[in-house]
Amino acid sequence: MNREQISPESPAAGARKKISRRLLPFLILLFAVAYIDRVNVGYAALEMTGDMGFSPEVFGFGAGIFFFGYFLFEIPGSYLVETWSARKWLARIIISWGIIAVWMGFIHTETQFYIARFCLGAAEAGFFPGVIVYLSHWFRYEDRAKAVALFMAAIPVSNILGAPVSGLLLGVDWFGLEGWRWVFIIEGIPAVILGIVTIFYLTDRPKDANWLEEGERKWIESELNQEKRARKAQGEIGILAALRHRNVIILTLAYFCAVTAVYGFNFWLPTILKGLSGLSNLQVTLIAAIPYAAGLVAMLAVGWSSDRTKERRWHTSISLVVVSLGLFFGAVARDNVVLAVAMFTLACAGLYSYLPGFWAIPGTFLTEAAAAVSVGFINSVGNLGGFFGPYIVGYVEGKTGSSFGGILYLSLSALAAAVLILLVRHSGDTRQDEPSLEKT
Repeated sequence: MNREQISPESPAAGARKKISRRLLPFLILLFAVAYIDRVNVGYAALEMTGDMGFSPEVFGFGAGIFFFGYFLFEIPGSYLVETWSARKWLARIIISWGIIAVWMGFIHTETQFYIARFCLGAAEAGFFPGVIVYLSHWFRYEDRAKAVALFMAAIPVSNILGAPVSGLLLGVDWFGLEGWRWVFIIEGIPAVILGIVTIFYLTDRPKDANWLEEGERKWIESELNQEKRARKAQGEIGILAALRHRNVIILTLAYFCAVTAVYGFNFWLPTILKGLSGLSNLQVTLIAAIPYAAGLVAMLAVGWSSDRTKERRWHTSISLVVVSLGLFFGAVARDNVVLAVAMFTLACAGLYSYLPGFWAIPGTFLTEAAAAVSVGFINSVGNLGGFFGPYIVGYVEGKTGSSFGGILYLSLSALAAAVLILLVRHSGDTRQDEPSLEKT
């Protein structure tokens, strides 16, 4: 598709600027809060496991069971964003997970820990793929990887900010409640507030955006409709066919392997760093923020490069190879704290930089409801890796007393994801403005 040159005074320039400024900061804030509430259990574990008498295997299972609840409700959520109302459904999700995140601060048994984590996953299900679908309602294909990169910058940002905040909260003892309980309570409350704000702040689609000028609304609607027509002209894929599509299956497997590495790393990094260094909880959480800062820079840089070149697979695959190498050499260097942190920082750069290119791939060969359901399917099934990563690291740690075997497993999982991404057919990774649509 030939795109006209966009002048600073044109409706196109105005629409792109207003959409980005209006939506992305708020969505980033929502995702940052979501991710803090998802992974703060890793920081709470510095005190919680001792207080509750949890073994590494119990903690790994409880941290990972989040993703079974997530799996069950993921696809319906993304479908409702496409066919019903994004702002209403996202608001429901946000308020629900905020309430359950606070509840995590009042658990007392292993069973309660499992139930609360499962319910937290069920409550949050649909948020991430819902937002990915929502962004496709507002951003053209050629702008989408940058938008996804900015949105997903919330992940490293949440860890950069959440790590020291959690470290500080671990040291408090208010109203007779241990600090790790306040980690869950204090970090869960903002979600409830932001969920209420979401109902009034977000706009479902451009046609409803009274904050855009009429010419700006018409321009973005025309651009998005033109993209849909181009894909439909080459053969639209139905929902069931999309779920059987070769690329969707490969992307699901790749995401499973990648997520295994991501959450195995995220949930266990604070504990691993404390074991390596012997530092205080606050010092460990401050050091843990360093890798995520590198992840933020890498994510934005790779997202920009992927959009500029309109290339997705190699950007994604190379980032995952970096993850594998960083984790492997981090495990090898575990007796050298400085070198291990440097290698984990390299791994973290890859852990986040693969995301923008990856989530731009489904939209190159699917559209509308098929894309929404496929994104939900990839995310829900793939996120089951979020159970296996933390659990296997905890299991190996409990059996061997060392994190080496668990980290090696995460490294191999990332490498498998890198290989799978390169098996996605090239039609889903074209350098043309309008990618061809592979029929099934």
